[in-house]
Amino acid sequence: TRSLSITSVDQSMFEKAQGEKVTLPCTFVLSEEDEGPLDIEWVLIPADNQKKEQIIIMYAVDRIYNNYYAAMTGRMQFTNPDPKSGDGSLDILNLKATDTGTYQCKVKKAPGVQSQKIQLSVLVKPARTKCSIEGSQEIGKDVILKCVSQEGSPLLSYNWRRVSGVSGIQELPATSTLNKNTGELLLKNASQDYSGTYSCFASNRVGTDECSIELNVTPPINTAGVIVGAIIGTLLALFILAFLVFYCCKKQREKKYEKEVHHEIREDVPPPKSRSSTARSYIGSNRSSLGSMSPSNMEGYTKTPYSQVPSEDFERTPGQNPSFAPSKVAAPNLSRMGAVPVMIPAQSKDGSIV
Repeated sequence: TRSLSITSVDQSMFEKAQGEKVTLPCTFVLSEEDEGPLDIEWVLIPADNQKKEQIIIMYAVDRIYNNYYAAMTGRMQFTNPDPKSGDGSLDILNLKATDTGTYQCKVKKAPGVQSQKIQLSVLVKPARTKCSIEGSQEIGKDVILKCVSQEGSPLLSYNWRRVSGVSGIQELPATSTLNKNTGELLLKNASQDYSGTYSCFASNRVGTDECSIELNVTPPINTAGVIVGAIIGTLLALFILAFLVFYCCKKQREKKYEKEVHHEIREDVPPPKSRSSTARSYIGSNRSSLGSMSPSNMEGYTKTPYSQVPSEDFERTPGQNPSFAPSKVAAPNLSRMGAVPVMIPAQSKDGSIV
């Protein structure tokens, strides 16, 4: 008995880049013996056989149902708005890496039933490719040019090319060695002729990305001069540091000394009185007291012993004590006044009391 058949069997595997669109073919031809209702169904077969198939979209009883698979909602549709015409192909828009998998188209019109599986691989194009240089860019040294893509599905392949160089040379140096899997380009025993602009091309089955870098091979650096300069700079820094430490210590000592002297000086103690002025004031006061006495009040008067005079005025050496000349003022006639004469001590030239 003749039944329906699927005619789109030419391609069973597709590789597309992320963000692109893919059309999974599913065309069929009906037979006169097929009298039942037409059903077209697309399912996603999981890699794990223990999981169930996931229906994506369905056509049944002249109606389309496309709300079975939330991950593709709004990104899938039948290629032909009227699938019963014999075209049940599926369009998937804005592909994502998670769309990778095995898809199956099932066409049923009783008694005929047919299906077809298609493998879809969504690859990511190389992107954010960066170039770098490892090693010293000096004459005679080995230099490594590195290239790596931050994004991109395997298998990635790398290739280097010199865009510009000395005297217009664009071929890679004869001593260069390229590793296409890692993207490393080794330049042995570099010379100034190796200088120039190098470009790296990262590619996979769905796209290509590139980056460029400038290589400038120079004569060796004068390491002796660098070392001498570093030593001089270090010594100068140590000298400045020592000077600062010495200056700070000196300032600290000065502040400490000023603080100690300030505490030793007592501002609340008055300065000592003059010794000579003390003695004079004492004797003068006695003279005035004696002069005012009358014979009536002299009876109870007791002479002030010399020992009560401040000793500090009489402990000086003869050279330090001021010399007093005998008083030339005549004593008053105390007999007329009815007073008792009183002897007033005087000081001779040798410092003794007379």
